Amino acid sequence: MNRKQFIESQGATCTNWTWSWSFVNHEQRFVIFGVWDVHEEAGRGLIFSEDWERGRNGRRNASWPQSREHLRLVEEEGYRLTTFKMNKAPDNPDDPEAPWKIADFTPELQNRQLQRIGRDWFSVSGLPAKLLPEEVGSDEALIEGATTTVLVNRYERNAAARALCLAHHGVHCVVCGFDFESRYGELGKGYIHVHHIVPLSQTRGEYEVDPVNDLLPVCPNCHAMIHSTRPERTVEQIRESLMDANKV
Repeated sequence: MNRKQFIESQGATCTNWTWSWSFVNHEQRFVIFGVWDVHEEAGRGLIFSEDWERGRNGRRNASWPQSREHLRLVEEEGYRLTTFKMNKAPDNPDDPEAPWKIADFTPELQNRQLQRIGRDWFSVSGLPAKLLPEEVGSDEALIEGATTTVLVNRYERNAAARALCLAHHGVHCVVCGFDFESRYGELGKGYIHVHHIVPLSQTRGEYEVDPVNDLLPVCPNCHAMIHSTRPERTVEQIRESLMDANKV
């Protein structure tokens, strides 16, 4: 079984079988990242970095936008993260800038959680680190959903919109009221997901986001429940489900 056969056996796909190191199964809502053996240590593997946008030859990495979108699916749409191990072949001494090649791989998926540290994203077996709150931007119009055309389209997220949402609504979950700082102390300060009431995938292009009315802070559990069905449930529906469950 080669890599493509293995990925397809998991119901996943990608845009470029030659260069992709991440794949997605939309039906079962999970993504797959290949982790190089040289990037993995003590159960934590580096799967994506902003520094990987361009290769050693200066050319843009063809699959970088796709992998960034796959991370977004995990971070904001509740997709599950899985990984498999890839063993790196020795470098070509005659061409040190040549792309890495796979010597072999382990055809087995591991469930992982996502951790971001600065410009890097890791797959980890423990709880992910908190996301640091962004700085609040200026009063300029906040454009979200702008599509950048490279080899695939990807939706641009506006960090200022998230920050303004949290400045207005706070960092507690609007569904269940959970506050990470109250439960975990300093470790949980500023950690929360931000839910787009209208998914960016449905906006079909650029639109001006209203941080107060279009975005809501929700905890990861409630966020996952919102996106657990197609079409997704509303915040009000999840809140009602939670209230009904607590009555039992």
